[in-house]
Amino acid sequence: MKTKAPDRLAAAKRAALNALKRARRTADRAGITLSEWEGEFLGSVEGRIKTYGRAFADPEKGAPGQPLSAMQTVKLKEIVKKAKGLDTGPKRKGFKPRRAFGAKRGET
Repeated sequence: MKTKAPDRLAAAKRAALNALKRARRTADRAGITLSEWEGEFLGSVEGRIKTYGRAFADPEKGAPGQPLSAMQTVKLKEIVKKAKGLDTGPKRKGFKPRRAFGAKRGET
């Protein structure tokens, strides 16, 4: 008897919904309150995935078979890091000012 090939779109949809639920559950268990925006983001993305199968309309924002766009994936990872307590703030310090052309070290 032949078995059907797994539906990749349905599997990606389930994986994205599970990731959203896991992020919310992790924050609840850790006692970390998500900001209003983060809660709204998780809810709206979950609703769009359930309704349309993906959370973005513009095909340039993500791969055709993916339910989340690239930026939505980044934001979801940031929320998960915050929920796990790994978010320690920005680590970048910015750019250093350049020396003037022809200036020696120690001079500006």
